[in-house]
Amino acid sequence: MKSQISCDLSLPDLESLKPNMLPPEAQKKMQCWIRSRHLICSGNFFVFETVDYSAVERFSQCVEALGGTVISVDPIDKIWMGDHRQVILYQAKASLHTPCHNLKQYWLKYGSFRTRFDAQA
Repeated sequence: MKSQISCDLSLPDLESLKPNMLPPEAQKKMQCWIRSRHLICSGNFFVFETVDYSAVERFSQCVEALGGTVISVDPIDKIWMGDHRQVILYQAKASLHTPCHNLKQYWLKYGSFRTRFDAQA
């Protein structure tokens, strides 16, 4: 029996075929970020702050897996790490209006109103 899958995919097409994250795994990662004060809820939006841009990419994968949309990703500040090194602080905002998740209730129970990078915290 012959395979019906075409083998004429170019290299860029193969790179774009990343496996998607499953919703239970995405929810667990977001709950971990809530507990570590990287992710807060502000109105109807979730705000994620980190100094690692790959974490922003993982956050956007989680949001998409849960049916939401990343609205913006902005470099908001430079913060000191030690005495001689500054790193960029990224802030990602996402909208997550799906009835199948309970992240807002989880944030109310375990989260904070300020992120770990907030100057007032």
